[in-house]
Amino acid sequence: MSCDAHVHPYSLFKLDPGAEAVRRSLGIAAAASAWNREEFMFHRELAAAAEKDGAPPVFLCFAVHPQAPAGLSGRADETGWEETAAGRETQSPPETNGSGIIEDSLDALAEYAAAGELAAVGETGFDLFDENFRQTEARQEQLFAAHLETALRYGLPLVIHVRRAMHKIFPYTPALKKLPAVVFHSWPGSPDEGFSLLRRGVNAFFSFGTTIMLNHKNAIRSCAAFAAERLLLETDAPFQSPRGKSRSSWEDLPAILRAAAAIRASASGRSSSGFTPELERITDSAFYRVFGNAKEK
Repeated sequence: MSCDAHVHPYSLFKLDPGAEAVRRSLGIAAAASAWNREEFMFHRELAAAAEKDGAPPVFLCFAVHPQAPAGLSGRADETGWEETAAGRETQSPPETNGSGIIEDSLDALAEYAAAGELAAVGETGFDLFDENFRQTEARQEQLFAAHLETALRYGLPLVIHVRRAMHKIFPYTPALKKLPAVVFHSWPGSPDEGFSLLRRGVNAFFSFGTTIMLNHKNAIRSCAAFAAERLLLETDAPFQSPRGKSRSSWEDLPAILRAAAAIRASASGRSSSGFTPELERITDSAFYRVFGNAKEK
């Protein structure tokens, strides 16, 4: 079974109503990221239906996305992938519409964590990609502190989103190393930064998506350098588009796996054909260690 360590089924379904059937047909277990009640309820229903039908599981994650204070809008960074407003067109900038949606989402986080519904808190973190996001840095600090406190209180893994902000993470390592796991979604850092986190005692896992197919040098170097047991794979669907496509989807996960296997095989001088099933087994095992006690299928 393949495992997608970071995906947004709510947004993907808006673009492709048949997405869940595709996930099941490919045998993909998923860690579903939500940032408001509507998204979470949709993911909860997916998870319940999957469990009832004996389909690959959906693990529930929740946090206020670091981009939320600035509003969710389309912009691309140097990696070549783009985060779009697809599936989020009904969500206007939370702090300007008077809806209190961020505060409501924080209340929801506390409810879901206390009820034992969450496999992880996330995605949370820091996004300082441009001036629009940098203006919300103080708010991002507040949100990250709230998410971290919840993860510590309930012993949950934390899923972290970082763009141009790795320097914001290291001051938190004394707290992060107390968590059962810390997942860096679409790892943005260098190998040295990752090894530094591990040396500081953080049980870090590094998730890779389409950036390793887009000539992102740090992502490629990191995918080759870290121990296989520290790797996770993700689509970030629908927000991390492969070259030539307008969005990512479940169908991209096998290509991401093959790309990761080829990178690691090249670094070790081995054939990537033998690496692919081995890496799938190792990354799937890491996925289940992070996101729950579900029996591996």
